[in-house]
Amino acid sequence: MRVLGYLFWAVLACAAAACLGGIAFHRGEHINSLWLVLAAACSYATAYRFYAKFISARVMVLNDQRATPAERLRNGHDFEPTNKWILFGHHFAAIAGPGPLVGPVLAAQFGYLPGTLWIIVGACLGGAVQDFVILFASMRRDGKSLGQMAREEIGKVGGLVALVTVLGIMIILLAVVGLVVVNALKGSPWGTFTIAATMPIALFMGLYLRYWRPGKVLECSAIGFVLVMASIFAGRGVGESAALAPVFTLSAIALAIAIILYGFLASALPVWLLLAPRDYLSTFVKLGVVLMLGVGILFVRPELQLPALTRFTDGTGPIFAGKIFPFCFITIACGAISGFHSLISSGTTPKMIAKETHAWPVGYGSMLLESFVAIMAMIAACVLQPGVYFAVNSPAGIVGATPAAAAATISAWGFPVTAADMAALARSVGETSLFSRTGGAPSLALGMAHIFASSGGGQALIGFWYHFAIMFEALFILTIIDAGTRVGRFMLQDLLGHIHPALGRTSWMPGVWVTSAAVVGGWGYFLVQGVRDPLGGINSLWPLFGISNQLLAAIALCVATTILLKMHGAKYMWITCVPLVWLVSATFTAAWQKIFSPLPAIGFLAQADAATNPVVAFNARLDAVVCGAFLVLVAVILADSVRVWAGILSGAREAAVHEAPFVPSQLRPEEL
Repeated sequence: MRVLGYLFWAVLACAAAACLGGIAFHRGEHINSLWLVLAAACSYATAYRFYAKFISARVMVLNDQRATPAERLRNGHDFEPTNKWILFGHHFAAIAGPGPLVGPVLAAQFGYLPGTLWIIVGACLGGAVQDFVILFASMRRDGKSLGQMAREEIGKVGGLVALVTVLGIMIILLAVVGLVVVNALKGSPWGTFTIAATMPIALFMGLYLRYWRPGKVLECSAIGFVLVMASIFAGRGVGESAALAPVFTLSAIALAIAIILYGFLASALPVWLLLAPRDYLSTFVKLGVVLMLGVGILFVRPELQLPALTRFTDGTGPIFAGKIFPFCFITIACGAISGFHSLISSGTTPKMIAKETHAWPVGYGSMLLESFVAIMAMIAACVLQPGVYFAVNSPAGIVGATPAAAAATISAWGFPVTAADMAALARSVGETSLFSRTGGAPSLALGMAHIFASSGGGQALIGFWYHFAIMFEALFILTIIDAGTRVGRFMLQDLLGHIHPALGRTSWMPGVWVTSAAVVGGWGYFLVQGVRDPLGGINSLWPLFGISNQLLAAIALCVATTILLKMHGAKYMWITCVPLVWLVSATFTAAWQKIFSPLPAIGFLAQADAATNPVVAFNARLDAVVCGAFLVLVAVILADSVRVWAGILSGAREAAVHEAPFVPSQLRPEEL
């Protein structure tokens, strides 16, 4: 049997290599999407079985006999041992934000090849490693945040700068995430009703598991699944109702206020009451739709209409300007490597993990699943006709304000499309127009609807599938708001605890309410500014989102490298140091170009000088200042980390780790 096992994994590894080679070197005719699915699935399985196991057994030495913070510090509010699969659902739901959906769609302007290779390789060697190591480190340190670990392991200067930088980046990330949700739900009563319905359902599930039927996870899951499915179908009826549709058809500002209120409640209420059950609930829909999309791709086997490489690899892309290096690697973040994940891995998840070995599937496995979602998004975007793809995603200011002008511009690029074709497509999905629907979400919904409709029901149901996909995207992204705000609250309490000790205690409710309100107020301000932006907010905030996210990943990898160096010397530091070097080179290059490029399409300062609208000019200068500040702060952290590494390697500095003492676990299986 062992020989058969070795043979199976050898065949799987060869299949991964063959599929990756086929994708990389295929030219000429359209490639079938099945190649991308097989390349990703085989690569992920091989990396999970061998690379992740090597890290867990040799590097981390995970031990289920050791009590985790969830057990030792259990308080029923933030620290609570949680069933492995519920925690997997929470962690996946929390990390799977706009990146794996929107990023690949936007990066498809280069063609399918650059983004696909970055998603697969980046996730296996970078993103999943970062999530896994940071989760392990926080779990061994009483669930401490990334900033706290930086202060302890790197030093007071680097740690304090890291804490401030991470909190600032967090504010920007949550604002952009909220803006994507607002743009997806704006004017959609079906999606708004369904998203709103998940909240009372989550409260019901939290109370059900806590008081009424403790431990009955499958039973509660079945009830929650039925209720969510009912809310989805009820949402369609609400959208078609003359009486109810206006109630759930909210303006952008109204949606922003509702999201801000939800973020506060999710941060301040006990984790078992709203956050964990709602994320677990959302995961049903997320995984269900991803599974449906995967089955649809396997059944339909659509060909990718976009080429491997487009003409826009020269940096003149209409969706965003800039060449493949470095901009592909900041546009696609969450699907390959995302700094935001490190905040969840050192925020809510380590306070809920019951056994150390659960970190393997939760930390490494969740990232691979999210990366697979990014592959699905890439396929959904690339099955569209290139002319349709660019018509939907290109801003009116570049292609033209009228349908005829836009169609003429895009056709001149070599991607034929007509105004009549776009009008017919818009009518088929129940929209008035699909031109310049920037942000990635509408084109992703079109691609998903095309695959679902081809799987069964035909074009008659494409409108249903389009709106279903829009609802799915909003549900997928919104879950990052609750976990992110809670993590931001933890970080702010870390900072304020030095001023007033009570504010640093997560069990002191007045401090919880004050810090939750402060974090929500911070990202809420940028969210409202984005909603009011004449360019729609996404155009100005998404590049900053990508740069900030990857700079945050650089901070996390600095902390992870320092910890591995202290544990094992230089023996295993390459595991996190290699992705760190790549990430720093790509992100610092992108940040420099976004600030100082003389081209208005790329540089923030050049865009501000060329802008005629004062709001656009102000936002561009603000983006430049924020980006520059983050760049300087991360450079300080990187320099301080290198100083620590040099001291340890030379023997001038003690390699002291700051793990919590070993305490035997007393947790019984029935408690989970």
